[in-house]
Amino acid sequence: MAIYAIGDVQGCYNELEALLDKIQPDSERDELWFVGDLVNRGPHSLEVLRLVRDLGRQAVVTLGNHDLHLLALALAEKIKVRDHDLDAVLAAPDRDELIDWLRRRPLAHYRPELNTLMVHAGVAPQWNPLQTVKLAREVSKVLKGETAPAFLKAMYGKKPDYWSPELSGKDRLRFITNALTRIRMCHKDGRLDFDAKGPPADAPKKLRPWFEMPDRATSSVRVVFGHWSALGLLQQDNLLGLDTGCIWGRKLTAARIDGPVKIVAVKSRGYRSV
Repeated sequence: MAIYAIGDVQGCYNELEALLDKIQPDSERDELWFVGDLVNRGPHSLEVLRLVRDLGRQAVVTLGNHDLHLLALALAEKIKVRDHDLDAVLAAPDRDELIDWLRRRPLAHYRPELNTLMVHAGVAPQWNPLQTVKLAREVSKVLKGETAPAFLKAMYGKKPDYWSPELSGKDRLRFITNALTRIRMCHKDGRLDFDAKGPPADAPKKLRPWFEMPDRATSSVRVVFGHWSALGLLQQDNLLGLDTGCIWGRKLTAARIDGPVKIVAVKSRGYRSV
């Protein structure tokens, strides 16, 4: 059995097809892990959703911030439409089935036998792998339920920016969601930052990447993540960053992770420049 983790697709259907052709996964044995952001910005979000959904149990998907934005547009009222990249999904005849499938994807996936945790963006420094999965399930439970529209409407925002077990209600859910789907950098005291989006070298000195925080509780497990296209491919001890900027004209990348890491990538046609 082979397990491939795949970086941010963001509607780049042609590149995803090319990558799968290159990998040639066995539909009966192999697994495809998607780090999230299947949709938005690229031209074919609808086709990507259908393809990944139709992979069935072969696909393991963690939700990204763009996936959650699609859910908000579909389920919550009066959410501002920033662009029209998701119109085709929202108007599709199988829209309801796709949205129902998407809202049932987790925000974290942990495979102890591989010593591997997959999330879209990062992990709060205080959380260990089991705690991360447990907290992610709190959000998943809401997404699957009747209160999903209210949560999706309230999830936008940068506060609270520091974890406390005492957080409750929408503040707690917002922090968990932001940590798993939005962070790149942290302040030295552990507060999350949401403004620095460039490469780490360009960030203010008061900030450091979430994975460089001292005493990070996930440092002993491999964390597979995406979200940070300016970071590009990152391979370090127990770190595998796979957002290689497909939407920006660079590459769509997969990594085989069930043994020695093997990188497979395809070039992007390029869809966005800003």
